[in-house]
Amino acid sequence: MKIAILDDYQEVALGFGDWASLGAEIEVFTEPFLDAADVVARLREFDVVVAMRERTRFPAEVLDRLPALELLVSTGHRNAAIDVAAARRNGVVVSSTGYIAAPAAEHTWALILAAARNVPAESENMRDGGWQTTVGTILHGKTLGLLGLGRLGAGAAKIGQAFGMETIAWSQNLTREKADPHGVTAVSKDDLFARADVLSVHLVLSDRSRGLVGAPELAAMKPTAILVNTSRGPIVDEVALVDALRRKEIAVAALDVYDVEPLPSEHPLRTLDNVVLTPHIGYVTREAYEIFYRDAVEDIAAFQAGSPIRVME
Repeated sequence: MKIAILDDYQEVALGFGDWASLGAEIEVFTEPFLDAADVVARLREFDVVVAMRERTRFPAEVLDRLPALELLVSTGHRNAAIDVAAARRNGVVVSSTGYIAAPAAEHTWALILAAARNVPAESENMRDGGWQTTVGTILHGKTLGLLGLGRLGAGAAKIGQAFGMETIAWSQNLTREKADPHGVTAVSKDDLFARADVLSVHLVLSDRSRGLVGAPELAAMKPTAILVNTSRGPIVDEVALVDALRRKEIAVAALDVYDVEPLPSEHPLRTLDNVVLTPHIGYVTREAYEIFYRDAVEDIAAFQAGSPIRVME
C-alpha cells in the first residue's frame, strides 16, 4: 500500500501519528500542487491519500483520473473540496477524522485584538528600533457583529461578552429564539453591517454565502470598523474588499482565509497597511493535528482490515 500525506507545510505530519504501524510506503508532500493536472500526475500511483482540510481540491475530474486510489482521508469532519459522490462512483472510500472548534474561535480573537491594538505594526516597529507609533482602540462597550451564529459564532460571542461588548448577529435562518440563549441580539442584515464595530464572519461557504459581503455591505460599515474573516475567503468579495480598504471605507481587515490559497505573493492584500494577515492557521494547533493524524492512521488501519470507519456520505 502506498500512502500520500498532502500539504504538510510545516513537515510535522509523521510526528503526530503512528504511521509505522501501517506497514506501508509513505510519501509526504510539503508544497501545494500547481493545479489539477499536477495533482493527477503526482498521485496516480497512490492507494491512499490523506488530505489536510481543503488545501487540495478533489473534484470529479481529478478523482476520475486517479485509478489506484482506494481511500481518501480528510482531516476534519467536513470537506467542501472533495466531491464525495464522484469518489463513491469511482469506488473510493472517503473517511474523516475528529475535529475541535476551539482553535478557530481563539484565532478569531487573536486577529481582533491584533487589529484593534495594531499589534503587527507595533511589533515590526519595535524590531526596527521604534517606540509607540500607533493609537489603538478599546473593545469594551463596542458592538461585535456576527455574520452567522453557529458553534463558532456563538463561541466568538461569548468571548466578546467577556470583553464587555454588545453582541448582535444575522444570518439567513437566524431567529430571536436561536440568538437569545447566547445573549445575542438577532438583527437585520442592514443593521448588522451598520452597527458593528467589529464584524466577524462565521458562515459555511455555500451558494448562498458566496460573495455575501460585497461592495454594498462594506460601504454600509463604519469607517472605524474592523472586518474579520476566519471562515472561508469567498464569503467576502475580495476585489470589493481591497477597494474598500484602499478607500478607507473600513479601518482594518483581519483575514485568515482567501479566495486562492496559498495567497499569491503578488496579491494586493499583501501591500496594504490596513490589514492583518495570517496564512489560514485558525485550526493549525498541536492539539488539532494530534487528532487529525491519529484518526487518519486509525482510518487507514480500519480500511486495511476491511471495515472502514468515519465514512463520509
